[in-house]
Amino acid sequence: MRILIVKLSSIGDIIHTLPALAAIRRALPEARISWVAEARSAEILRGNTMIDRLIEIDTRSLRGGNIIENILINASKQVRELREEAYDIAIDFQGLMKSATITKLSRAKRRVGFSGSDLREPTARLLYSDAAGPVGENVHVIRKNLTLAAATLGIVVPNSRFEFPIETEDEHRDEAAALLSGLGNDRFALLNPAGGWVTKLWHPEKFGALADRIWSEFHMPSIVAIGPNESELAAKVAAASTSGNMKVAQPTLKGFYELAKRAAVYVGGDTGPTHLAAAAAAPIVGLFGPTEWWRNGSTNPDDICVERTDISCRIGCHRRTCSNWICMDSDVDAVFAAVSARLQTAALSREKTLSPN
Repeated sequence: MRILIVKLSSIGDIIHTLPALAAIRRALPEARISWVAEARSAEILRGNTMIDRLIEIDTRSLRGGNIIENILINASKQVRELREEAYDIAIDFQGLMKSATITKLSRAKRRVGFSGSDLREPTARLLYSDAAGPVGENVHVIRKNLTLAAATLGIVVPNSRFEFPIETEDEHRDEAAALLSGLGNDRFALLNPAGGWVTKLWHPEKFGALADRIWSEFHMPSIVAIGPNESELAAKVAAASTSGNMKVAQPTLKGFYELAKRAAVYVGGDTGPTHLAAAAAAPIVGLFGPTEWWRNGSTNPDDICVERTDISCRIGCHRRTCSNWICMDSDVDAVFAAVSARLQTAALSREKTLSPN
């Protein structure tokens, strides 16, 4: 069987689809699995031995701003690559018109996506041959993706203990080790002040204050991880820290993954690195505002979400801009209390793992 997975972006969305990939591969070890993703979001998939073929595309090259000749050339190249294999099934985990269009262009015999009520863009249903669902309300996106895989392929999927197949190499482990050198402590907090939407950001000054509290109470330094074009944000965090026991780093995605595997605790909002830290099984404190922890957050019951539950405007919000931006206004004391509690449960978990009984 030849299966095409369509999940284009973003990094967090791709991570949330990895358990479905693992379930498909475990249930159908002889299947040939291809995955099509946006090149800018594909790093975490490169080298994955559960994927027989990774197809990297660039839908931005097909948008306005390019001359028509270049658009047609780029489109024809990408369509040819999609059609190099005769797919039995294409599964659209994205639920957008552009991802549904890719299933259509692939010429797969069956093109399956979510039913209309579960689609981000309901018109995508017009391009499928079959639809699965409805999934139901208040379902985590990981379980939603697993439900689609199970319904499409008739396989048994896990309900917990999800597998995140992410493969790293020595260079990524060496990268993490280099970032940890000079900290003076094997235990550290990993902080991520960034987010794809401005409404998902916790104040950078509070991250700086949090790093100081963690150092003062636990004698544990912090690493502030950032991505490209986030140096100004990191500078605000550093300026707000008076202890000097924090380090700003810009790791690669897989270097960050290796770093997260070693962290005593991770603190961040609803963003790709947070989902990557969850995949690495780091103890998580999530800071959520316009989006929902039950949908996007960690599925580890020990992990903690700090959120404003005293306001009504968060329900179904998902605003990328807001004139009444209070949902991410949690104070440092509340976040530090969550960090303390998560460190305690992590310690208890380690004790149980090491206990001979």
